[in-house]
Amino acid sequence: MLKYLFMIIFLIPLSFLWCFWWIVHSLMFLISFIFMLNFYLCTDFNMISCFFGVDYFSFYLILLSFWVCSLMLTSSSSIYNLNNYSCLFNFVILFLMIMLYCSFSSMSLMMFYIFFEASLVPTLLLILGWGYQPERLQAGVYLIFYTLVASLPLLIVLFKINLIIGSLFFPLFVDFGSFYFMFYLFIVLAFLVKMPMFLVHLWLPSAHVEAPISGSMILAGVLLKLGGYGIFRVMSVITFLGVKFNYFWLSLSMSGGVIVSFICFCQINLKSLIAYSSVAHMSMVIGGLMSMNWWGVFGSLSLMVGHGLCSSGLFCLSNIIYERLGSRSMLINKCLINLMPSMSLWWFQLSSSNMAAPPSFNLVGELSLLNSIISWSFLSFFMLMFLSFFSATYTLYMYSYSQHGKNYSGVYSYSLGYFREYHLLVLHWLPLNLLFFSASFLCI
Repeated sequence: MLKYLFMIIFLIPLSFLWCFWWIVHSLMFLISFIFMLNFYLCTDFNMISCFFGVDYFSFYLILLSFWVCSLMLTSSSSIYNLNNYSCLFNFVILFLMIMLYCSFSSMSLMMFYIFFEASLVPTLLLILGWGYQPERLQAGVYLIFYTLVASLPLLIVLFKINLIIGSLFFPLFVDFGSFYFMFYLFIVLAFLVKMPMFLVHLWLPSAHVEAPISGSMILAGVLLKLGGYGIFRVMSVITFLGVKFNYFWLSLSMSGGVIVSFICFCQINLKSLIAYSSVAHMSMVIGGLMSMNWWGVFGSLSLMVGHGLCSSGLFCLSNIIYERLGSRSMLINKCLINLMPSMSLWWFQLSSSNMAAPPSFNLVGELSLLNSIISWSFLSFFMLMFLSFFSATYTLYMYSYSQHGKNYSGVYSYSLGYFREYHLLVLHWLPLNLLFFSASFLCI
């Protein structure tokens, strides 16, 4: 377990050498493939070392973190070409990868909390250091304010658990029964803000819009999943109260997902639309985790991995257009099917994956979550029906509005896609669809 951590740590000295950018980039992909070879289907903790271990749930999220961090370097070659503090950028990504790796593999709730909060620091540096508009300062304050304010009560809760049980290790957790309702409220709220749930989601669109492409990729791809992973881990402690009160979070997330879907129709900024669609998808993940059954856990994991790849790919597409036109407005980004016809194929494939069309891994996750949430309450069928329908509608709105229409008259010259960009999109789309065929093994 520690060998992967040391591999990343030993890459840090190389990151400070400008000429070693592509070596660090290649070695990150190598670590991803080596970690992938340890694939197993055990539900208990494995590869245990000093305070670290992975199980079925965390293995996929660590692998997703490795993959997305590697693709972040691929997508940010303009930072290397312009020498825009590329060495520092490399270091920030490697530090973020260490924090994510430790978060998903830590077997202590206190360690998880520390690394969970520490992952905000490199994300904030990405937004403030390599963001685009001056509003990135406000977006950074939103990000820190929302997540820290919601997480500080969780720290008090952790001290209370340690006082009662005498340990914060996940395998030693027991259900507290009806004890301490405030504990249940604080611990759930901290993770729901991170996901984010409707009503506490305002930090996400602003952070996405102001972040560079690498910041958007890691936010959508991995950081939103920290909240879902935390809920999965602590649900064994709060089962008794969860059975009584989870209906509130489930109802709020389902109705919030429908409201956010309507908000998506009002967006004219490509990044903002993709960011709001992430909130709608995460509402289904919250519903699956709160239903507390196996279908919900498997569906949440599937949708988190599928959404991480799909949403990250859509942000890459919006950045490819932004680098050419200098705008993300859909009033300007029109008729792209004539300007970049081969890129329209990738718009179509990733948009279809975003609406959970086969053969994308999102379909496996959404079908599992449909089973889970409807088995919890048949009345939730109506909300799920609206969520699925509107998900397809705003994705088609985004695709058709950007690919068709009349050319913006200010466009006089245009460059087609580079090999690096097609390579980046293939590495998003290929695992997203290959995982669909392995879903039968994952259900075991």
